[in-house]
Amino acid sequence: MNARTTRRTAVRRTAMALAASVSAVSLAACGVIDGVGGGSSSSTPKKGNDITVGLLLPETDNPRYEQFDRPIIERQVKSLTHDQGKVVSANAGADAAKQSQQLEQMIADKVDVLLVDAVDAKAIEPGVQKAKDAGIPVIAYDRLAQGPIDAYISFDNELVGQVQGRALVEKLGSKASSSTIVMMNGSPTDPNAAQFKTGALSELQDKVKIPKAGEFDTKDWKPENAKANMDKAIQAIGLGNIAGVYSANDGMAGAVIEALKDAGVTKMPPVTGQDAALDAVQRIISGEQYMSVYKSYPEEANNAAEMAVAKVQGRSIEFDALTRDKVDSPTTKNIPSMLVPVVALTTDNIKDTVIQDGIYTVKQICTDKYKAACAAAGLH
Repeated sequence: MNARTTRRTAVRRTAMALAASVSAVSLAACGVIDGVGGGSSSSTPKKGNDITVGLLLPETDNPRYEQFDRPIIERQVKSLTHDQGKVVSANAGADAAKQSQQLEQMIADKVDVLLVDAVDAKAIEPGVQKAKDAGIPVIAYDRLAQGPIDAYISFDNELVGQVQGRALVEKLGSKASSSTIVMMNGSPTDPNAAQFKTGALSELQDKVKIPKAGEFDTKDWKPENAKANMDKAIQAIGLGNIAGVYSANDGMAGAVIEALKDAGVTKMPPVTGQDAALDAVQRIISGEQYMSVYKSYPEEANNAAEMAVAKVQGRSIEFDALTRDKVDSPTTKNIPSMLVPVVALTTDNIKDTVIQDGIYTVKQICTDKYKAACAAAGLH
């Protein structure tokens, strides 16, 4: 599936999701939702518009959480509650123990519903149980937390890995079967990382060579850990023998590219990424990074806010319309879920994705350093 086909598929799936959401909202506007429907919500609203949504974010190394997710969720909650609702947020800075403390504080503060983006999916389980015991619904946001969560929203994570792996194989072309690549996977404590890896391997296995010395799980997704791992791979495999790098996200992709430069690479091999971070988009424009995966943060964050408000207000039809997928965690089966589609991002579709969706402007991308590359890519 090429980037354009993936984009079309994403558009179709997004349209279906939005249609379901609009339908549910229309029912709410007509007064149909309140008092109707079963599922996991009560049949009458639990709360009015004066609600507090607790938002727990995992880290600051990836700028998306503070730059996009948090402000989008804040705006959407205010909009859905006629400016009466609010969001209280905390960022754990990749510290699982700190996040557990933040969760317990939000329980003590009696927030009405929790959106939890777990640093460590397993470590957060006792806190999720405490929230449940306190009568506070918990929605796993972006990463699938363990424990009795009420719902889950994220991107189609295996598809992310498939898109990355397929792009790398296609770039290597006829040389793929004889090519050695490095796999820079995400954090072993993040269940999303395992799904990315599974998806990527479904495209990479038996098509490229992945030596044991070239496969890493990267602690806490930290770029400095990815750089250290890449240094080891270069030493073990040899700089000239590395034909490509599967990097699970953009932060690590930047560190991988830095390690390759430090080692004296003359021609950058294709490096994948994920998140469409601004510096990654610029690296793609300049040819340093081959591709990223664009995930529509506005779509994920807006729908998460809708799910949280619908859940706490007991709007079961709206909630069910937003959670038509089902996902299993190690502790809970058939979790009501929404899986948001993704798009392969290359120089060919930057204009049709991150610029069109208002994530970045041409001016933000095309700084003085990248003006020539932008002109070559048709961005002005």
